[in-house]
Amino acid sequence: MSTSAVANQTANRSVVWLLGVLLLLMIGCGGGGGSGDDSDSDTQTDTDTVDETTPDTDNQAVRFNFPPLDLSKIEFILPLGGMIGNHVTPIDHQYYVAPDFGENETIEIDVYAPADGTVTSIQHMGNFNNDDFRFVVDHANSLQSIYIHVDNLSDKLTPYAPTDGQYVSTSISVTAGEVLGSYSGSVDYNLVDYNMTLSGFINPSSYTAEPWKIHTPDPFDYFNDTIRATLIAKSLRTVEPIGGKIDHDISGRLVGNWFEENTNGYAGLDQNNYWLGHLSFAYDYIVPSHIIASFGDYAGEQKQFGVRGNTPDPAEVSTSSGLVKYDLVSYDYYDNGIAWDRSSFTQGLEMDNYTFIDAVVLVQLLQEGRLKVEIFHGQTSADVNDFTEDAKIYVR
Repeated sequence: MSTSAVANQTANRSVVWLLGVLLLLMIGCGGGGGSGDDSDSDTQTDTDTVDETTPDTDNQAVRFNFPPLDLSKIEFILPLGGMIGNHVTPIDHQYYVAPDFGENETIEIDVYAPADGTVTSIQHMGNFNNDDFRFVVDHANSLQSIYIHVDNLSDKLTPYAPTDGQYVSTSISVTAGEVLGSYSGSVDYNLVDYNMTLSGFINPSSYTAEPWKIHTPDPFDYFNDTIRATLIAKSLRTVEPIGGKIDHDISGRLVGNWFEENTNGYAGLDQNNYWLGHLSFAYDYIVPSHIIASFGDYAGEQKQFGVRGNTPDPAEVSTSSGLVKYDLVSYDYYDNGIAWDRSSFTQGLEMDNYTFIDAVVLVQLLQEGRLKVEIFHGQTSADVNDFTEDAKIYVR
């Protein structure tokens, strides 16, 4: 895909950014009452794949000596891998959230170049009444830093800034620690390492619409020990990889991302609704022992659910499992037994499912890389025993 096409697609997708962050932080995940059983059944799977998403050993010597932004002013970091609303598959960037996010948002936070580099593109996201920029910094050793939703650009970058959703290629040298701009509320950051490819994307060609995605490891591993310790101390996630994880595919298993057959992979058939054919059975980004079923088309909406009993682990579902039923339930986060307010920093969050069943989804791996799926709204696993002609086929 051309640079301009990627830019256009990125601009279209930023429409859902503010809603997505608000959903991640401000809205509870469903209604009802009671709770479901948590399970640690995915812990071994998550541990087994950590080394596969660790940076190439040749790049382990690369250590950024400046953070991506002023960490002293943020409340917390949301890790890679969230699934919410239109972000049906795990999100490929972190969120650095200010204490007053969603309120008056008067706190201004500087964004830094973590290492020497070149700003190679600036894009005006063009979706809000105020300025909102995405820019890319190329560093040595095939590394990139990507920032999204920076409100104000530095004096050096401002003369090159496009307007009204436009995109420009640039070549602006910056030095480690240089202030590149500032933001209020929340900013997206991710690091891209083109020396490595995440092993948990079985079919990399499905992600050509966002070519950096398959090269997006935990950013924390690229900063010096002092900065990394601060990042970890600000992260809501405490399980390795602490900065988050986006690739969960295992060959011959249910776990990971799927795309409805003949819908053009991650890009979809319509840039404005690219997520409609997306499906993911993965793990929560903060509490990775909790299974999440994420749907791009749940009766015309995009929704995420827990599964009753938090079982079976999708990493254990194979062709030999036959037809598998998941009762879909809402869930919430708890801090020492109290529902988390989604605005204050804490660590050690737990998750619990509600008892009310919204629907049942039937899945069956027909063969490696080919999945049959059907959702039965308002029914439970006790009500449904087989697929109908409305079942859909998904592929990697």
